[in-house]
Amino acid sequence: MKRPLLALLVLAAAAADGAVLNVEFKFTPYTGDTKNDQVESVAGTAKIFLNGVPLTEQPVTAQTLPVLFDAREIGPAVWVPASSLGPAVRKGRNSIRIEFEPADAALAYKAQLRWATVTDQTTRSESGPGQMAETNQADEGGEEKQAKGKVEFQREFTADFAQDMPWHHYPVVNRVEEKDRQALADLVKARADLYKPKFDGIYKLLAAKPGVEVARVRKAKCLDTAYKAGVRVPAPAADQLDFVTSGQPEVVVRRKGSDLFTFDPAQFQRIKDGDIQMCAGMVLEMVFPRQLIAVRNPAGTWEVPY
Repeated sequence: MKRPLLALLVLAAAAADGAVLNVEFKFTPYTGDTKNDQVESVAGTAKIFLNGVPLTEQPVTAQTLPVLFDAREIGPAVWVPASSLGPAVRKGRNSIRIEFEPADAALAYKAQLRWATVTDQTTRSESGPGQMAETNQADEGGEEKQAKGKVEFQREFTADFAQDMPWHHYPVVNRVEEKDRQALADLVKARADLYKPKFDGIYKLLAAKPGVEVARVRKAKCLDTAYKAGVRVPAPAADQLDFVTSGQPEVVVRRKGSDLFTFDPAQFQRIKDGDIQMCAGMVLEMVFPRQLIAVRNPAGTWEVPY
């Protein structure tokens, strides 16, 4: 989940009484001094966990980042709005954990985590003599650590804006038995099998994802073009799969040593239209992710919740 940098105005204003729409987390590993106007981010990999479930990894590149305003907030290398984590967010209490592994394990650096709630109301404050500013953020805070090697931050937050899903209350899975392994392997194969003309199964999945204009994807016929160009989605063998439990209903299904679903870049290069190539790539990445989240319902059947 790579996100663009975002410079956010941080004001020392009283918290609004409006409803909370989102909670945002901004993480940056860096070298330099925040008394200056710029610092340098540290290259490495950030892993995002929600309620103990590993959700995604994001590369962090070395680059110059701005230091903003009186709060000396660094433009984030990793920006995680809780709403972007989708149905995985529980209504009520949640915890987010960010683990960062620098590319240079011997480098001494600092790491900063900042957070803020986003409300449906704005507050005004005096930002200077005769100057007023507005913000819809509240409950802002931050934490900073000195580090060498791996660093970790964990923060609890309340997400009353999240939707309460039935599968949030499914039984916790602490162990994956052999029969579960086969059922999960069957789920992975069934997902790979969706990639075949006329792609009705894929369009059905896309229709359940907010913001996806399925009619435009159908009209573009980018999946048809990709298939004709030789793009394929092979299902990994059952013995290639790995299963991660976290004390939650979710089990993360991965391929050992690689992404769960892989694509040959050379096959995509056969698609000469850049827009069609991008359309196909985005759709396939949505439907065939790097890992799959599965839950087991009270009847004992495994399913993919989102």
